[in-house]
Amino acid sequence: MLWAVQGPAWAQAGAASDAALPAYTVKAQAPKATTEGTRSYTTGQAGTATPLGLSLRDTPQSVSVVTQQRIEDQGLRSVLDVIDNGVGVSVHRFETNRVDFISRGFKITNLMIDGVPTTWDSTWSAGEAVSSLALYDRVEIVRGATGLTSGTGDPSAAVNLVRKRATSKTFTGTGDLGVGSRNQRRGMVDLSAPLNESGSVRARMVGEFERADSWVDLKQDETKTLYGTLTADLTPQTQLSVGISRQDNDSDSPMWGGLPYWYADGTTADWPRSKTTSARWARWDSEYENAFAELEHRFDNGWKARASVSHGDRRSDTPLLYMYGAPDRTTGLGLATWPGWYGTRSEQDDVGLSATGPWRLAGRVHEAAFGYAYSKNRFRADSRTADLGLAGNFNTWDGSYPEPAWSPWTFYQKDHTEQQAVYGVVRLNLADPLRVILGARVTNYEKTGFDANGNTLFQMEVDREFTPYLGLIYDLNDTYTAYASYTDIFQPQQLRDIHSRYLDPVLGKSTEAGIKGEFLGGRLNAALSVFQIKQDKLGQATDENVPGSAPPEAAYEESEGATSKGFEIEISGELQPGWSVSAGYTQFRLKDADGEDVNTIYPRKLLRLFTAYRLPGEWSALTVGGGVNWQSRTWTETTNPAGAPARIEQKAYALVDLMARYDIGKQWSAQVNVSNLFDKKFYGLSDAFDQITYGEPRTVTASVRYKF
Repeated sequence: MLWAVQGPAWAQAGAASDAALPAYTVKAQAPKATTEGTRSYTTGQAGTATPLGLSLRDTPQSVSVVTQQRIEDQGLRSVLDVIDNGVGVSVHRFETNRVDFISRGFKITNLMIDGVPTTWDSTWSAGEAVSSLALYDRVEIVRGATGLTSGTGDPSAAVNLVRKRATSKTFTGTGDLGVGSRNQRRGMVDLSAPLNESGSVRARMVGEFERADSWVDLKQDETKTLYGTLTADLTPQTQLSVGISRQDNDSDSPMWGGLPYWYADGTTADWPRSKTTSARWARWDSEYENAFAELEHRFDNGWKARASVSHGDRRSDTPLLYMYGAPDRTTGLGLATWPGWYGTRSEQDDVGLSATGPWRLAGRVHEAAFGYAYSKNRFRADSRTADLGLAGNFNTWDGSYPEPAWSPWTFYQKDHTEQQAVYGVVRLNLADPLRVILGARVTNYEKTGFDANGNTLFQMEVDREFTPYLGLIYDLNDTYTAYASYTDIFQPQQLRDIHSRYLDPVLGKSTEAGIKGEFLGGRLNAALSVFQIKQDKLGQATDENVPGSAPPEAAYEESEGATSKGFEIEISGELQPGWSVSAGYTQFRLKDADGEDVNTIYPRKLLRLFTAYRLPGEWSALTVGGGVNWQSRTWTETTNPAGAPARIEQKAYALVDLMARYDIGKQWSAQVNVSNLFDKKFYGLSDAFDQITYGEPRTVTASVRYKF
């Protein structure tokens, strides 16, 4: 879309003095990012890759958006569901309650809420992966390095959860009731209302409750989510938004670790998907509270200033039972038990200041954004231990393992992490078809570890780490745009060399190029890209120890890390009125500095497809849809219990989903979803412990929704 300079108010200012300037045009930013109410599988703009808020076509990186309509059509309930169905990303299952998210061969360590990175480490899970989608409008996924907006992390992707807001000036809402396989029950209410006659003060409240049994024996899950937000128009140009949310996740009898892949004689076990290693007393309970406030002011010249603060508090309480070893095929004996009880708390405070807007140079309008970001995280873990034991006959295991006598609570781990950063980015409209994005971020990072008495155990500092961003965008015509980009991201590593100095951070360098297309007035987006991600300064163990370390600490040296090379194809939006689609294919190679395959437990090829079609004419009340998620094989090389070299492999597999929705009237609708239609049996594997964790079998859900 092109518009002339006389369109917006800020461009009209000083028109008389600018009369002598030559006429020019600017490619406009897409008008809307919110997806609620659009019935679309794409969006007008996204702000996760850069703070400029560009359209997908104008963003020189791979960006996918899981919209509100797609969330409803597929019956997606959690962040894990989004990653399971998102283009270019996948879920690595290694337990029932902990997973890793993967993109382009690397773990995703950046989970953001409204563009603010939250601390997430799957080792100390506090329910992040199963966070409810009830309070979010959409999920933006930017693949590759995202250091400009997220600071630290891995060069994989950033997942940004964008909250619903109180925008309605009339009383409106949604109610949803659902049931499903394995005693699933769910209820959700989402209400919006003005709080004064003019509608300048608006509120929104979302509540959700879900309870279900699992395909894993003994396991039950219950989640409760509550979210409230208020928006006030302080002036026609100044807006204040505040909100608070809380999610409780209670999981009974979760598995800590997976199922043994081998019998003691070196043959493979083929357990039913319901098999568990958990005990009846085990649980994994977590809670997450988040509060935020944002103040935004729009100036007459088109600039916008924004200030935000947020506070997050995550806690978990996890008495668990771990099993390890290989059982005898006949007697079922041979597994050892390791009980452990952990209590964790992670508090995070964030402050952000930013300004974005247009500016003029050489007769053209350009855009700029700059800001300051501060984040502080305080983490503590305590533990209780118990005597190790034996599991007995695992062939007949039913979880009736007596709860042990636990030790008193003792200190386990404590650390503080603090980041400060300033950033800036400009988009220069050099010619009608050519735009350049130049950006940079400078970050100070400090992480300090403490013992139980508060004494410092370690202190890592990274000062003035420079993160560049370069993007080139060239319009080939009114439909297609070619682009190229380079950016990177750094990840501090708590490793020391033979001189007792901490290694420099791992640097993830991300290069990408491709062609994007925008069709049907922006209702359909497509992209073809090639990419390369290269690690540098990855710590590698030496044969020496850090001088004076007690107990002895292995010394490391910096080395070249892994390199990922591949390509991706994606299309999302409306093919024709009533027919929506989201589809993508990703393929890459990931090798270390010696040319050997690494991270082979992650799939190298991914196909994601889902489509929904509203029938025309007299059948317009009916929408039908379906999709397929396919991934290539995964494997790890190991040694079986008999001492022979062996491979654990999950062959390539496809999962098929179906849906149908019928609009009973203007306000009522009924929907049925079937996931894993053909009941495919599959698993994720651990390359360290020769264990596997089965994925979800066929599941059927039915729901009734009321909108007003």
